[in-house]
Amino acid sequence: MADGKYDVIVIGSGPGGYVTAIRSAQLGLKTAIVEKQHLGGICLNWGCIPTKALLRSAEIYHYMQHAKDYGLSAENVSFDLGAVVKRSRGVSSQLNQGVGFLMKKNKIDVIWGSAKLKGKGQIEVAPTEGAPKGALGGGTYSAGHIIVATGARPRALPGLEPDKKLVWTYFEAMVPQELPKKLLVVGSGAIGIEFASFYNAMGSDVTVVEVLPQILPVEDHEISAFARKRLEKLGIKIHTEAKVTKLDKGADDVTATVELKGGKVEQMKVDRVISAVGVVGNVDGLGLEEIGVKIERGVIVADPFGRTSVEGVYAIGDVAGPPMLAHKAEHEGVICVEAIKGLHPHAMDKAKIPGCTYCNPQVASVGMTEKKAREAGLEIRVGRFPFIGNGKAIALGEPEGLAKTIFDAKTGQLIGAHLVGAEVTELIQGFVVAMNLETTEEELINTVFPHPTLSETMHESVLDAYGRVIHV
Repeated sequence: MADGKYDVIVIGSGPGGYVTAIRSAQLGLKTAIVEKQHLGGICLNWGCIPTKALLRSAEIYHYMQHAKDYGLSAENVSFDLGAVVKRSRGVSSQLNQGVGFLMKKNKIDVIWGSAKLKGKGQIEVAPTEGAPKGALGGGTYSAGHIIVATGARPRALPGLEPDKKLVWTYFEAMVPQELPKKLLVVGSGAIGIEFASFYNAMGSDVTVVEVLPQILPVEDHEISAFARKRLEKLGIKIHTEAKVTKLDKGADDVTATVELKGGKVEQMKVDRVISAVGVVGNVDGLGLEEIGVKIERGVIVADPFGRTSVEGVYAIGDVAGPPMLAHKAEHEGVICVEAIKGLHPHAMDKAKIPGCTYCNPQVASVGMTEKKAREAGLEIRVGRFPFIGNGKAIALGEPEGLAKTIFDAKTGQLIGAHLVGAEVTELIQGFVVAMNLETTEEELINTVFPHPTLSETMHESVLDAYGRVIHV
């Protein structure tokens, strides 16, 4: 817009930002979005999407190496790392262009640069390099509603700071020029375990160090233990209740000092280190504290509708706190802008946001873990069903997995579901829908699941919780 005045300005074009902008435009609000580098943000360009492309290449390579397990023959199987990376970047590029198309389709102005809040309803944008020819850039813009969706960046621990050469964040890990023979991954959350899985599949000798007692710390302990056993079977070395205390860098290698469980100290020489110790919100340089926006523990404090401590300023996505997931950011943004429009949307229930990890085997969950449910003093019923009892899993050659469901024993309400195994990231939505409908065991038991499918493991886990399991 020529006058620089809008109803809504969104700062950041990641999944949360661009979805929020589209919904805003759909609601008839004059909308602009500010981006300093890539449409689609970290998730599309350097996170969720390109990592899945890498993992898909690793998965296909793994299958080719085990072709004989399926009665097939594949001789001298190899890979071109440059081509694998190029494919991943191509996927991101395609989707980046798709976001640009959506902005044009919805008549959303894209302002290229770095934004800073300047008083009530006003932002100042400093131009950045690489803006498309003729695009809006530096200047002052105003809006009645400013939504901060600036996402997060990798956390750096003292002494373990990434240098982009020997110590990587996910940025460098996504575009390796050569495969490290030995790799140390610090941190076993979703990012750490996914990269450990990728590099292991491609042939690296991978070690994971986690300070907490289990890998994938937010997952149910039983599911985490199952995943760990499978990952170790594939050759990944895992140390829990351990920490990396020092990194000594050589010309082309790193010697890590690792304090293991029990106090034993071990020296580990590796080619590269991936630091995957979490992320922190991008709150710096936005002028937030100057105008009174409250920040705690590195993220913006916002209510269930994205409203901050300053009227007219909102925050959604990673910058507004955990869970730091793209789908949470998207839904949070829609709620925020619908509330601005006065549509009275339902506040987000963070207990019903699914989490997915795309390692081998995949892990997916929603709701309370068994430990959390017991700590909350709930009387529960727990059901389990192993993939080895499922015909489709056996036919796929993927019989190692587990479906676990948790019910409130008094009401029968499903309060948690946890899966590990083939394609569980696609299965979990069934339980997410069930939980949002406040489903009880009766509805799930009486639901007819198609055969033969992996989804039958979900049904059987429900049956098991109530003593009616069939196939074990």
